[in-house]
Amino acid sequence: MENTDRQMMNPETFAGLGGGKVAYVRSLKSDQAKSLFPGLPPVAPDLQLWALLGADGTPIMLADNREAVVMNAHENDLEMVSTH
Repeated sequence: MENTDRQMMNPETFAGLGGGKVAYVRSLKSDQAKSLFPGLPPVAPDLQLWALLGADGTPIMLADNREAVVMNAHENDLEMVSTH
């Protein structure tokens, strides 16, 4: 049975979920990182990097290893969530 009482969330409401306390880790290549981190200095192409992003996608940190961004999340009391 389909639930017709569901309400759609607008993008602003959805982005506000987590209240600045939820973050996720994303792996990306250096060329992808430039769009999230415009001040990124020149780095080797196709370099594997890890980004810590807020629930709304706001970039928080960039590192060359996953452990560094996870540690930063814990140090800042951010709750880590898994994305698929």
